[in-house]
Amino acid sequence: MPKLHIKKGDKVVVIAGKDKKKTGTVLAVFPKEQRALVQGVNIVKRHTKPNPANPEGGIIEKEAPIHVSNLMLADPKTGEPTRIGYKFLEDGTKVRYAKKSGEVID
Repeated sequence: MPKLHIKKGDKVVVIAGKDKKKTGTVLAVFPKEQRALVQGVNIVKRHTKPNPANPEGGIIEKEAPIHVSNLMLADPKTGEPTRIGYKFLEDGTKVRYAKKSGEVID
């Protein structure tokens, strides 16, 4: 199982597909499937029967997982898509940083 370059809570930009250039926050990550759930991206319609959570039922729009290869982290300074790198700080902690601006992400 390869390591993913995004985590829950990251701001990401979609770089391919029907939602290209949209931005959103990662709600959940599924490493085994190499997919992530991004807020406001890859919206699908689901036909549901009435249930306790949704008494009316009907057509509901919700986010579907999108493949991580179609996502890039948004640069903290500019908001543009950027690649990320890893480095160690002076205190020995490993952090991610944006390659475009050099800004530390976490």
